[in-house]
Amino acid sequence: MHKLSALLLTGLISTAWSGLVCAESPEWIIENQLEKLDTPVESVTPSPIAGLYQVLLKGGFVLYSTADGQRFLRGDLLEVQGNELVNLTDKVKNEYNVKLLKSINPNTMIVFSPKGETKGVVYSFTDVDCGYCRKLQEEVPALNEQGIELRYLAFPRGGRKSGAFNKMTNVWCATNRQQALADLKAGKKISVPIKGDQNACSKIVDDQYQLGLQLGINGTPALVLENGQIIPGYRPAADIARIVENRS
Repeated sequence: MHKLSALLLTGLISTAWSGLVCAESPEWIIENQLEKLDTPVESVTPSPIAGLYQVLLKGGFVLYSTADGQRFLRGDLLEVQGNELVNLTDKVKNEYNVKLLKSINPNTMIVFSPKGETKGVVYSFTDVDCGYCRKLQEEVPALNEQGIELRYLAFPRGGRKSGAFNKMTNVWCATNRQQALADLKAGKKISVPIKGDQNACSKIVDDQYQLGLQLGINGTPALVLENGQIIPGYRPAADIARIVENRS
């Protein structure tokens, strides 16, 4: 056989074999098994425990699987690091959340920034008809005074079918989104002109709502720190500032 032909044949055999190995790898087997169960998978990687694989599902949920994809564990994996017990599962979830937050166009958020130095950033998924979201809005001046920037994202509970969806579309179409949001949360009518493209604004609200679902948000207000940690429910400004400081 000609030397060049032999080399090409060897390369083809090698490529076919590597594809076969990949197709039969534990990662492929586990993902394939979950797809049969209509469970969307983000990634499958080896866990720190030999023979156990870490499965990150769409929505940020984490499972652990045997190599054959037949047995799954649900719960937190902890590891001793020096004098600390570190939650490795939370770390995976938070990294996933950070990745999703970075995908957001900053221009689509409604941001309340401190006048001076920004010491921390908090994202808030909000609904204008939510009582505790309105209460959090009252805390914005105190948050800004403590150097905390609040970045609002739309999360009309119930999605497009909810009454809040159209209200929030108008907020995102307003010439002054900050004022429009503050108006509705104060129980008033929007006091600034609404001139934006309704379809485009509706898409922003829907995209942010879908993002919240990906993060596992199921209620408002839901706060997300820069490190991806989710803080569910209302917290006063002093508590939020303390949490931000402890995580920095």
